[in-house]
Amino acid sequence: MPLSNDEVRQHLRGVAAGLLTPFDDDLEVEHEKLQENARTLYDRGIRTFLASANISEYHSLSRDERVEVTRSSVDALPSDACILAGVGGSTQEATDIIRSYDRVGVDAMMIMPPDHSYIHEQGLIRYYEKLDAVADAPLVPYVKGFDPSVEYLRNLTNVDGVVGIKYALEDAVKLGMSVEAGADDVVWVDGLAEPFALSFWNEGIEGFSAGVSNFRPEIGLALFDALTAGDWERARRIRNICVPYQNFREETGENNTIDGAISVSAVKKGLDLAGLHGGKVREPIEPLSPADERKAEELYGQLGDDVERLIAE
Repeated sequence: MPLSNDEVRQHLRGVAAGLLTPFDDDLEVEHEKLQENARTLYDRGIRTFLASANISEYHSLSRDERVEVTRSSVDALPSDACILAGVGGSTQEATDIIRSYDRVGVDAMMIMPPDHSYIHEQGLIRYYEKLDAVADAPLVPYVKGFDPSVEYLRNLTNVDGVVGIKYALEDAVKLGMSVEAGADDVVWVDGLAEPFALSFWNEGIEGFSAGVSNFRPEIGLALFDALTAGDWERARRIRNICVPYQNFREETGENNTIDGAISVSAVKKGLDLAGLHGGKVREPIEPLSPADERKAEELYGQLGDDVERLIAE
């Protein structure tokens, strides 16, 4: 039985971990390993999960794979977990997969950032309204990759089915203005992971998506507790622990000039180092080079040392 809208809102007030999609050597989905990752993260305290999401290599999954990856996630997790499933594409494509996700029993639809070449703010609002009209579960739009107005963000909070917004713009001022202008019953979530959680918290976020917490969930949970308690000094120290590995994710990798190209590969390496299942990546993502593998191992080691000191305090 999917969670109620109020229960989804409550789950958004926490740490949301992405469920990355493990692929084998033939680049086929390894569902059992995906489920093992999900159960392990749950056992370590995570209660909100993003299935078939951006970090799950959403755009490299077929429509049927997205549904099956999401089904595996729902089947693996207890009923008190909240599972958001990625939705995108044309209105017809999006409504079709929403109906499939509703049959699977997801708790909310995370509407992916628009990948259309040309978009209009009012057209986007109509898009969300049409998706809401067919969805049983509520919507959580993911705002990333374009520069919307505060008016647009306010209007987005007034779409009936929207219970939360995943905000992934490096603009804290716009966030604060939009939170103030928007509907009171919408939960704002930091979509830029731990490094932005502290500054965004003061502008009105109530939860954040995981970065390094995708493979070391105790870090994100400790950061959330510090933010909730208003312990800003501790929150800053935890945030600073996350920054080196998160900065590594933003690098280009070898033979490439595009920032962030190794982001998913770096998190999958983190999963492997943490004893979970990262697996291969599909094109257009590339695996880490040997040099970047070594760098990830060094950064992970430092991350672990810092976490142990933090826990010992």
